[in-house]
Amino acid sequence: MNYKNQNPETFKKSMAEQENVVLLDVRTAKEVAQGGIEGAITIDFFAKDFQAQISTLDKDRNYFVYCRSGNRSGQACQLMDQLGFKSLVNLDGGMLAWKA
Repeated sequence: MNYKNQNPETFKKSMAEQENVVLLDVRTAKEVAQGGIEGAITIDFFAKDFQAQISTLDKDRNYFVYCRSGNRSGQACQLMDQLGFKSLVNLDGGMLAWKA
């Protein structure tokens, strides 16, 4: 596992401290419509072409990935790691923890 799980406080702090940050929301459009973290790009984890969409991203940037509960974003981080992404952080607990 070449990604970090971070609680919301650490996630927010790490994002602010790093350069070249990409905030990636892997929730469905319906979930995204309920609100998210400002500045995030969205790629639905359940999309048939999820891997193809992820593959077009710059592998050298710092990715902060989240979903509703942290499960899909963890799976997305595993996939991105396999695809050669260098820096990955998963929001532990997802939006549920972020809003809590």
